[in-house]
Amino acid sequence: MKRVVVRILPEGSSARVFPFHVSIKGLETAVLCRDDEDYDTMVKVLCVSARRTNVIMVIYAVVSNHSHAAILARSQADADAFCRDIKKVYSMRFQRKYGVKNILHRVECKALFIDSDWYVRNALAYIPRNALDNGCNINDYEWSGYRVMFSGHKDHGKYRRVADLTQRERIAIMHTGDDLRDVPWLLDGKNRLVPWSFCDTEYLEQAFENDQTFFLKTIGGQNSSDLRYQLEEKPYVLLSDGDFMKLAEETCLRWFNHGLTELSIDKKIRVMPYLYHTCKTTVPQLSRIFGLQREQVERIVKKKQGVY
Repeated sequence: MKRVVVRILPEGSSARVFPFHVSIKGLETAVLCRDDEDYDTMVKVLCVSARRTNVIMVIYAVVSNHSHAAILARSQADADAFCRDIKKVYSMRFQRKYGVKNILHRVECKALFIDSDWYVRNALAYIPRNALDNGCNINDYEWSGYRVMFSGHKDHGKYRRVADLTQRERIAIMHTGDDLRDVPWLLDGKNRLVPWSFCDTEYLEQAFENDQTFFLKTIGGQNSSDLRYQLEEKPYVLLSDGDFMKLAEETCLRWFNHGLTELSIDKKIRVMPYLYHTCKTTVPQLSRIFGLQREQVERIVKKKQGVY
């Protein structure tokens, strides 16, 4: 499969883009979506935030207290900007509707760079699998982009163009004052976004060799508990030095076919920003594990904003 591809970005330029898995979690008792209006709003926030931050949506799934998306972005910085925008916009809307204060501080949103074909396929399959959390069929779940995958997509129904909305309609329906006159997005009869009009269905389908059976077999063969830990929990948990060293060792072997102690400084510089962004770690911990001075580690992880 082609994990890294060239795409036309929302702002119009052509660039190489990389896959990221994005998770949005309501901490503790924070229920992010209480009714159908909330689900619809979250989907639209994902779509608008992707356009604002110049990333491409591949697939998404929204359930009551968390959401997932796979995006294509030029860099970790763009993917992180997408996360920040989602938190800000949805939190403001949630507070206005329900009068709940400080919801921003009870929501976590993190973008994980996907660094292997195996990881891509499993992340893309895991996302729509979350429909099961709401007791729904994966194929028919309304708040997931999967229902238009492997289906020929463009069913040419009677849709309304978002680009044709008046400013008042845009604010009421899309929950944004952004100028959307150039977007290809479509609305169905319920004023809900049509997934194939804003999702890169081609990317997901080629990841599974355009074979829906392959996709469903991947879902059936997944260890859901392990993937939930890898994609949802591990990024928010500070690992002990021993566990983090094991993770760093596995990553180095996957990337370079060399263990941590065998890495040159150039390879350490490449892998450290990845670990810094995909795990909850600290500069002191990275310094201990990689055997570098703290000041040197800080320069490396804060300076490098591209994909590793």
